[in-house]
Amino acid sequence: MKFKPIYLYGIIASVAITILIIVSINDNSTSGEAPTKTNNEQMPDDDVHKQLMNQGSDSPGRQNVSEEYKQKLTELEAQVNENPSDTLALRQYADYLTASHKMKEAIPYYQKILKINPKRPDIYFSLAIIYYNEQDFEKCREVNETVISFEPQNQMALYNLGAVAATQGKKEEAREYWNKVISIDAETETAKLAQESISRL
Repeated sequence: MKFKPIYLYGIIASVAITILIIVSINDNSTSGEAPTKTNNEQMPDDDVHKQLMNQGSDSPGRQNVSEEYKQKLTELEAQVNENPSDTLALRQYADYLTASHKMKEAIPYYQKILKINPKRPDIYFSLAIIYYNEQDFEKCREVNETVISFEPQNQMALYNLGAVAATQGKKEEAREYWNKVISIDAETETAKLAQESISRL
């Protein structure tokens, strides 16, 4: 049985950015193995990813990133180089790198933001997405645990910890995290997602 893929992306633009939660989980009840990545996953339907596509292109990838998007990436890089302490520019540049599948290149820019302000759940969640996609589940766990260290009732971080546990075949641990999400506030979208995820264990 597979868990429904959940990708809740923030809109990466000049407006306020809110990144919600991560992950898609496979229930590997027999093998306990983590899910493997595929190259034909559907690209999310958000503003940034729409810019990645050239009209007429069939499959998204590094080869068909639009010229407009490349220009924006160059502009953001210049802004970051000009003012390396501008967290908005750092965030936008890192998000654009992530959206253009240059995830490893984005990590240092997210980390620079955390050096300036180490209590940014949104940045930790961005890193969690990268680590999860790279199947580095320990680092994914670590960044969510960091959020919990300063926001103990952060439902998204707790949900994500459950998702990592479930991906690794640790069903009871996942259930504990998700039940905690529900106990904090059962009416939120994250709690509803946790309830659905528990039902699929």
